Amino acid sequence: MSPAHAATPAALPEPTREQARRWRRYLADEIAEGQIYRDIAARKDGVERDILLGLAEAERRHEQHWRALLGEHAENPPRPSVHRILLRWLARIFGSVFVLALAQRAESDTPYAKDQDAPEGMVADEAIHEEVVRGLAARGREQLAGNFRAAVFGMNDGLVSNLALVMGIGATGVASSVVLFTGVAGLLAGALSMAAGEYVSVRSQRELLEASSPTQVTLEAAQHLDLDHNELKLVYLARGMTPEDAEHRALERLGYLTCDCNPQFSARPDGSQGPVDHSGSFAEIGSAWSASLSSFAFFASGALIPILPYIFGMSGLWALGLAAAMVGVALLFTGGVVGLLSGSSPLARGLRQLAIGYGAAAVTYVLGLLFGANLG
Repeated sequence: MSPAHAATPAALPEPTREQARRWRRYLADEIAEGQIYRDIAARKDGVERDILLGLAEAERRHEQHWRALLGEHAENPPRPSVHRILLRWLARIFGSVFVLALAQRAESDTPYAKDQDAPEGMVADEAIHEEVVRGLAARGREQLAGNFRAAVFGMNDGLVSNLALVMGIGATGVASSVVLFTGVAGLLAGALSMAAGEYVSVRSQRELLEASSPTQVTLEAAQHLDLDHNELKLVYLARGMTPEDAEHRALERLGYLTCDCNPQFSARPDGSQGPVDHSGSFAEIGSAWSASLSSFAFFASGALIPILPYIFGMSGLWALGLAAAMVGVALLFTGGVVGLLSGSSPLARGLRQLAIGYGAAAVTYVLGLLFGANLG
């Protein structure tokens, strides 16, 4: 135990009622956080498991500090905060990046920095813990980045665009069947547009990669070039080599040199032959068809929610109100998940998504009212 954490009941006065209450809450949270890290570690292996167990051990030291200060008041500590209870429950069920992202926020919200009873060493520990958890969570965020982006933004686009469409058409006072058919048309049009756009985007990336990668043509053509009037050196200059390296590579390809001293601009730095394998880069980009179908599915799932009341026979303001409420819940969820994974406040991100979605819907609703009034 470090000097900053050392404390003995004999060296300290009896805590006041307020101190005892506050320290008991700290004790409960430290116990819960240590258990959270152990629960996540149980689902990991290797270095990640060791890191999580190290965090749990640090939380145990903090726990012992508050026990020492509390003395007999440490018996039967209260329940931890709701945040820690939720974290512990999620850790036991999932043990995923979502829990680590929540744990990162918990570490960043430590009250120790403003509490003179918390030693500086413990305050520093909590700051380091946040960075450790941030690093662990970053690994999961990188793995989720591509697919998660497509899922969240596809669904969010479907929610906002079709809610705005339904609100605008519904405000004109047309029959509920017209609103339903318009919503279905908006769902299909938007989903197909998203799918087509994603297909073209991914396909173009793959084609650009193929067009930009060096080929092995220099190996095949080198033996037929005129040494005094060849353009082989220009190939390597165009790839970014210095004039000296380009000349050296040209002479090597022509057979006048046998070494390969600067191979990083070669399609095959190891000197192997055959077609260049882009599978690694293509795996990062993904399949055009897979991305297209995913975009279609996620947009359609979001766009379906605003028309559900009409599918089940509702009409008028009740249908519009229920559609807006259902979309609002979905927007809070998608915004909260984005905030959670980005390490920011899930509530703040959820409310931001909600404000954007409702803002767009409100504009189209007002336009629909104006258009309906002019028709009348």
